Amino acid sequence: MERIGTIERNTKETQIKLSLQLDGTGKSDISTGIGFFDHMLEGFSKHGFFDLSVHAKGDLHVDGHHTVEDVGIVLGQAIRQAVGDKAGMKRFGYFILPMDDALALCAVDLGGRAYFSFDGEFQTERVGDFETQLVTEFFYALASNAQMNLHIRMITIRSKPFSRHSVRHWIRRSAWMSGLVAY
Repeated sequence: MERIGTIERNTKETQIKLSLQLDGTGKSDISTGIGFFDHMLEGFSKHGFFDLSVHAKGDLHVDGHHTVEDVGIVLGQAIRQAVGDKAGMKRFGYFILPMDDALALCAVDLGGRAYFSFDGEFQTERVGDFETQLVTEFFYALASNAQMNLHIRMITIRSKPFSRHSVRHWIRRSAWMSGLVAY
């Protein structure tokens, strides 16, 4: 049985087509119009060994909020669709990522109840054209629509460069950890 989720969402603010194959190889085709967000989603695919295609057009002339949040909604829906009845899956999983002076933890429960908790602060407001405050909006939308519990903790973080890198890498590794949950 292939574990694939394909979702299309069209609103006043965004048009999104997304396809996710949980049993993939890590290949991606991402275009959201937000460079660092594309980079994060490519890492999600690569380190999670998911095949992911995301094509999003949003009202970026306003800001990135609708695009990032709506991609989280659609990705969450695709995860829920792909896991189906969850037969043969592990329910719980976690990953702890050390990166120089940053240490982050991510834990997931695929039990069917939505909850999101984030504990941490970013040392910078932007990474390129991506507003770091949108990280929590993305993961809230993802957890709600995948119907998963998702807990993320930035345990240690001291420097701006590594806060940017840790954001990128714990998102990647959180995805990888979710792959462990799925097998």
